[in-house]
Amino acid sequence: MAAAASPLLSHPLRKVPPVDPIADAESGPDRLVEGLTDAQRAAVLSDGAPLVVLAGAGSGKTRVLTRRIAHRVRTGDADATHVLALTFTRKAAGELQSRLRELGLRDRVVAGTFHAVAYASLRRQWADAGATAPTLLERKVGLLASLLSPSASGDRPGAARDVATEIEWAKARLVAPEDYEHAAGQSGRRPVLGLGAVADLYQRYEREKRRRGLVDFDDLLVLAGRAMVDDAAFAARQRWRFRHVFVDEFQDVNPAQQSLLDLWVGGRRDLCVVGDPHQAIYAWNGADAGYLARLSDPSSGATVITLDDNFRSTPQILAVGHAVLASGDRRLAPMRPHQADGPVPSVRAFATDLDEAIGVARGLRDRRRPGQRWGGFAVLARTHAQLVVIEEALRRAGIPVRVRGGGFLRHPEVVQALDDLARRPGPLRAGLVDLANERDDPPADRPSGGSVDGERPALRAELVRLGQELIDLDPDATTEAFAPWLAATLSSGETTPTGDAVDLATFHAAKGLEWPTVFLTGLEHGLVPIGHARTDAQLDEERRLLYVAVTRARHELHCSWATTRTFGARTVAREPSAWLTDIDAARAALSEGANPDEIDWRARLAAERSRLAAAADRARGHGASRFTIGADADPVVLRALKDWRSQAARTAGVPAHVIFHDTTLAAVAQSLPHDRPALLSVPGLGPVKVERYGDDLLRLVAEHAS
Repeated sequence: MAAAASPLLSHPLRKVPPVDPIADAESGPDRLVEGLTDAQRAAVLSDGAPLVVLAGAGSGKTRVLTRRIAHRVRTGDADATHVLALTFTRKAAGELQSRLRELGLRDRVVAGTFHAVAYASLRRQWADAGATAPTLLERKVGLLASLLSPSASGDRPGAARDVATEIEWAKARLVAPEDYEHAAGQSGRRPVLGLGAVADLYQRYEREKRRRGLVDFDDLLVLAGRAMVDDAAFAARQRWRFRHVFVDEFQDVNPAQQSLLDLWVGGRRDLCVVGDPHQAIYAWNGADAGYLARLSDPSSGATVITLDDNFRSTPQILAVGHAVLASGDRRLAPMRPHQADGPVPSVRAFATDLDEAIGVARGLRDRRRPGQRWGGFAVLARTHAQLVVIEEALRRAGIPVRVRGGGFLRHPEVVQALDDLARRPGPLRAGLVDLANERDDPPADRPSGGSVDGERPALRAELVRLGQELIDLDPDATTEAFAPWLAATLSSGETTPTGDAVDLATFHAAKGLEWPTVFLTGLEHGLVPIGHARTDAQLDEERRLLYVAVTRARHELHCSWATTRTFGARTVAREPSAWLTDIDAARAALSEGANPDEIDWRARLAAERSRLAAAADRARGHGASRFTIGADADPVVLRALKDWRSQAARTAGVPAHVIFHDTTLAAVAQSLPHDRPALLSVPGLGPVKVERYGDDLLRLVAEHAS
């Protein structure tokens, strides 16, 4: 698809006769480009095909995508009923539909995830052929656990989850069981059971599925593609139905999705993709950002438009985000901020992960103003495990929390509603009418006024909306088809937020979301980047992941790490993430009043690394002719510093050297710094330590220096 000879470039666009599909006369072409930047306007109006829109974080990509669809429909260049808009989450599909309605689009487009659209199409084909639809296996883990012998692993469920992840990666990459061992080895995969054992389980899993008449979520993409290859009439119907194809988050497509996309497009040029190479964070799960890179290349013949204005974050937050990326990508151009100035992002070190969690809780309470919603705050971490101690600390502090990635389908009200629908077989359209008209009175055996009762209308409305999405794909869908389709649509484990609460999420789960205030926690070596990231490609992806986390914040960003962290029964000393150096370089420049648009980030980062390296050399005793650490230390100051360190270590429950080494205190007692810039020149003192302990050190020097 990306090469110059791609079949996408072989056929002209088909014009659609104008049909006045916009209900509101004021929603005409001129209104659809009002308030847009020049680049956004160009993306909406372009007649390029294929069209690639490179949309940076906070650049208004959804606004551009929806207005482009509405504009093409309004001008007769597209038929809404033949538009296919592919997204990567149910939430994104719902937002797209909602915005198109606000723009006055009368007819609904088909919008959904690859899996949801593929499953609905397959069910239609099976029904037309009079075939019995296979049963959808909602979770691989249970079946895999039954195939694992006790001797294979002492942790049977854990091993099953790991194998499930490997199978999902393999299917996303179109890797068959017999090819898994070689492909996984080439990609540096390291499953706990070993490559050979996973390959064997993968083969046995596929055989057992066939024996039971099961298909899993990953099979849906392959089956839909195979059906189009094997059944020319089905392929023709699909391409007739989906004439104008739009793909959001194109950097996240994997080979299985790309293969199906090629079949849907069928060699036509009518394709628009939106993506951001700097937010490509799913290679570990099979995604291939190379599809975006190749289609963006001039040799592909596609039209490429770049959106580099940011409407989300303050210049200070964007500066930090740019610093994170800049040292890894020398070609990077900073985005242009459109928000007013905000506070310089903070970095704070805590003695333990529990102290960090308590500190975050205190920070949330301190920043919440009367009447302000808790939903304006988020706490992000690299892994799910880090969020557990934070969730507990926030709950103890009386702060409501919502963990992103929870199970909508496991909610009791949702389970009950789906059971009720299943007991009323027939057209889904009629079942949704009954569901929408259901009264909100609580059952007689349930007290009224509880929080669950308050959630019931929102949950029911969400079910009705999802049902309408299935009907858009398959007008003849039945109530029986609804639950399996939902399971396929929600396989990513999204949550439907209800109530006012602080959001807790991993960096990955936070993608696509934003909050006024964000706390980034656990920025430590081994977590950011994650310990198993070893290759340059893996480290680059981890850097992009940190960038995604940083750019979720609109106004305030607070970063933190812990000098010790508990893993099970072990307490382990930690080191700050190397990328905090980049963040601190940006913070230092901003604190000096530098204009973020004028900062030479590469020079800044190089200077910061050089300073830290020189300080480390001096701390190891190098350059002793110029500066011998401790040789002229003020003994009174040194004694005061050591007494203070002992007290700080006891309070934190950590060894004294975790606070500061003797050589660092001796260097402070020798140089007698009087301000923070002077502190930063002391060997062994970096920006993170100065942020946490600088005021205490300066006070002690001022009080005790002779």
